[in-house]
Amino acid sequence: MLTQPPADTARAPYACRPGESRGRFHDEPESATRTCFQRDRDRIIHSAAFRRLEYKTQVFVNHEGDYYRTRLTHSLEVAQIARSIARSLDLDEDLAEALALAHDLGHPPFGHAGEDALSDRMAPFGGFDHNAQSLAVVTRLEHRYPGFDGLNLTWETLEGVVKHNGPLTGPKADREVPGDIAAYVAAHDLELGTYAGAEAQAAALADDIAYNNHDIDDGLRAGLFSAEDISDVPMVGDIFAGVDRDYPDLDKSRRKHEAIRRMIGEWVGDALAESRRRLADAKPASADDVRGLDRPVIALSDAMREMDSQLKRFLFDNMYRHHRVNRMTSEAHRVVHDLFKLLLDEPQSLPAEWQARTGAPGSAETAKAVADYIAGMTDRFALDEHARLIGVRAETS
Repeated sequence: MLTQPPADTARAPYACRPGESRGRFHDEPESATRTCFQRDRDRIIHSAAFRRLEYKTQVFVNHEGDYYRTRLTHSLEVAQIARSIARSLDLDEDLAEALALAHDLGHPPFGHAGEDALSDRMAPFGGFDHNAQSLAVVTRLEHRYPGFDGLNLTWETLEGVVKHNGPLTGPKADREVPGDIAAYVAAHDLELGTYAGAEAQAAALADDIAYNNHDIDDGLRAGLFSAEDISDVPMVGDIFAGVDRDYPDLDKSRRKHEAIRRMIGEWVGDALAESRRRLADAKPASADDVRGLDRPVIALSDAMREMDSQLKRFLFDNMYRHHRVNRMTSEAHRVVHDLFKLLLDEPQSLPAEWQARTGAPGSAETAKAVADYIAGMTDRFALDEHARLIGVRAETS
């Protein structure tokens, strides 16, 4: 016998509640065993785009080594931190987790290098934005269900995918609304001028915390910098020194892991303290009250944001612009640029199901189909396609 899904348990008044969800664009019967947000999470996990994150890079191209983060392992780390924040603040953990797992679905291969290359190529056709691409994945590019394209996620999950970094229109917005988002909200209003719910804000902050700490881990592992190099960064140096005081004979690997564990704890602790302070000041009585505020309620303190900025500057100078990473970035740009140009000019080289979405060679319709196709590639598939399509032409020219 099927059981009923759990009722809304003890959540804060400002939390999103599955029983009060604004629903799905396409009407569906509710699950007998899962809340609507649990169902969203499960649909994301079972999607093809989520599986492909295993072979999409963060900083290091997938074939560089098995120990470096991929988009998949990063998403899992973000989900763990987001759930911890949500649990501590009495938010809906399942919604926070779903948003953490979905936030990178639109990233193309080769990390930011791949996105920059696609942005360059798509500039004449409306540009490329990974958040807009995530929305495209969950609303039109996944083809799993007989009654609709996409995953038919709840309104709350979709607004979090789009607005987890803040409003897209109004005085808080700093750029134009990407085309995919503008087209979607014309039919399904996600209220782009407001902040997202607290769960989406928690997922966004968890993303930043996870990113900083695993980049320290991966940078140290790759030898791009040493623990001594990073010791001048506020908080980071103090934490390494604290580990040395507590464990003076600890080997380098355990020393690094203990320091990063403590750093994550510091970031999360600061986020909880600052978020509780903001929530106490604002006194939101509902999730809609959170959306109507003029700033996020889930945030780091000013002091921690300054430390975060200094760490990002260190990582930019010593990791993201390291010559080894620059070489990978250069290769990634070349692969994406070459593939885009060839497929835009010769859409007949696309698989049959993708050819059906194209228009004339060089057209905006074809450019959009090519961008969707490339954005869905893994690192290794993009490299293989480049070798097959570009390499063959080079050898026969």
